[in-house]
Amino acid sequence: MIVLDTNIVLDAFLFHDPATLPLKAALASQQFQWISTQPMRDELERVLAYPKIVVRLAFYQRSAAEVLAQFDAQAQLVEVAPKASVTCSDPDDQKFIDLAVAHQATLLSKDNAVLCMAKRLLALDVHAYKAIKLVA
Repeated sequence: MIVLDTNIVLDAFLFHDPATLPLKAALASQQFQWISTQPMRDELERVLAYPKIVVRLAFYQRSAAEVLAQFDAQAQLVEVAPKASVTCSDPDDQKFIDLAVAHQATLLSKDNAVLCMAKRLLALDVHAYKAIKLVA
């Protein structure tokens, strides 16, 4: 199982970052089961409406609806996880940590507040990586 933070989702489905190509292929082939929650989807929807992101959507000739449709097609929504025994310094990232810990899933994030917790998460059987490290 895998948990993707919002920045990884944007890199994969909006920015088409070449570093996410192996991740996208793994998701398409169902090599990974991507789990998410409704609040995570809500965050993505909210971020897609940010003025800087709206400009990027236009640049890439994408719509928020298209990005959300890709999310909906590939992510399996599960129940919100209880608070994990470890706490992230960025409260916005806690939901990703909670879900990864609850399901002992791999967590992909570019956020330093998450990545600096890698050793503590590993003790809970959660691997936290940048997407590029997952596929290296």
